[in-house]
Amino acid sequence: MASINVSYFFIVLFLLAFSANAELSSHFYSKSCPRLKWIVRAGMAKAVNRDKRMGASMLRMFFHDCFVNGCEASVLLDDTPTMRGEKNAFPNRNSLRGFEVIDDIKTEVEAACKETVSCADILALAARDGADLLGGPFGMYAWSKDSRTASESEANNNLPAPSSNLSTLISMFAVKGFNANEMTAMSGAHTIGMGQCQFFRTRIYNDTNINSAFAAQRRANCPLNGGDSNLAPLDSTDIKFDNKYFIDLINQCGLFHSDQELSNGGSQDALVRTYSMNSITFRKDFENAMIKMGNLSPASGTITEIRKNCRVVN
Repeated sequence: MASINVSYFFIVLFLLAFSANAELSSHFYSKSCPRLKWIVRAGMAKAVNRDKRMGASMLRMFFHDCFVNGCEASVLLDDTPTMRGEKNAFPNRNSLRGFEVIDDIKTEVEAACKETVSCADILALAARDGADLLGGPFGMYAWSKDSRTASESEANNNLPAPSSNLSTLISMFAVKGFNANEMTAMSGAHTIGMGQCQFFRTRIYNDTNINSAFAAQRRANCPLNGGDSNLAPLDSTDIKFDNKYFIDLINQCGLFHSDQELSNGGSQDALVRTYSMNSITFRKDFENAMIKMGNLSPASGTITEIRKNCRVVN
């Protein structure tokens, strides 16, 4: 009986320690790199002050990183003679931006605490601050190391396309452990940022579930031929994190086909209406979903490190 009590005692101590570590994980670098959050915040404030769109760009980069083999900064790696990375995958090529911002922040972090903070964590913090600087909520409590490889094909296969229908969106998010409601909340990231003509051209010329005045407005800057990189706002308040994205969906003003699929007579219509009327509910659900995404880990057996330069392995 005594041995059982002793074993139980140590199990309880282990569980308590694990719980405490999980609860305090937001302070992971408080001793090893105490200025980390201030450095990242200052870097992002400078970048967003220079270009408001950068807040959304960093949030998008974080999503594109985490949805390809977990949050391990593979998206930051440059191609090499033996590796085709993610930067030139179709969803990222000539559209993912902000790499130089991460480079600048990493340089400052290395100067303050050498070889201590991973590029994955810098990206996560930068995305958090990018959203926050535009008025958004974004908790981030997971901490990761950096992968030593990246995959163009994995990026092509794992990132939802702007042309995706609702069932495809639901299934692609489900593979990553997210339910349909979490997918809709995370899609609310499109309340900030811009989209390229090449990704919404088909919608504004071919879709029927689109506000005619909105379609005409977007066609003015997105011709049938050419102008692939011309930009349009993802919602009508593209540098302010709010719930206008969902109001626009109800009015059939979603920029991408995949956006409008959330409010098109399907399973997510009710939640879109809820978010359009209750920004607090949206913000809470968005934050919870982003924290969950930050916990996406690399596949078992992935070799990781803390890179000295985010673009290349050590």
